[in-house]
Amino acid sequence: MIRAAALALTALLPACQADETVARYGAADRLWELQTLNGAALSGPATLEFEPGGPVSGRAPCNTFSATNTVPYPWFELTPIVSTDLACDALDAETLYLDALARMTQSEVREGTLFLRNDDNEEMIFTTSD
Repeated sequence: MIRAAALALTALLPACQADETVARYGAADRLWELQTLNGAALSGPATLEFEPGGPVSGRAPCNTFSATNTVPYPWFELTPIVSTDLACDALDAETLYLDALARMTQSEVREGTLFLRNDDNEEMIFTTSD
């Protein structure tokens, strides 16, 4: 009986852990709009939205997507990125955006700006009006 209670308690521990993702550190409940990717504007709109605990969604130039970010802030890792499959004239920009998101490994939220970076000096800058 005690062992069953201990197992039940252990199963609940992950649900009780605090959210340590970028969402908790200022990114949640905001619409983030891409301003630049490696210093250049992207042809077509691109957004990100973070929910507490790790779910991430957004819009690439052609399709919507979703992913999960569960690594602790300031680290960043979207897995897996799943998107709808609609065709449009901006598919090259969409591929560029989603591939860049998949390569980002660090995040920083500062005064209405979200910075995503990696060790290869790539950077994505997002802003929010919230």
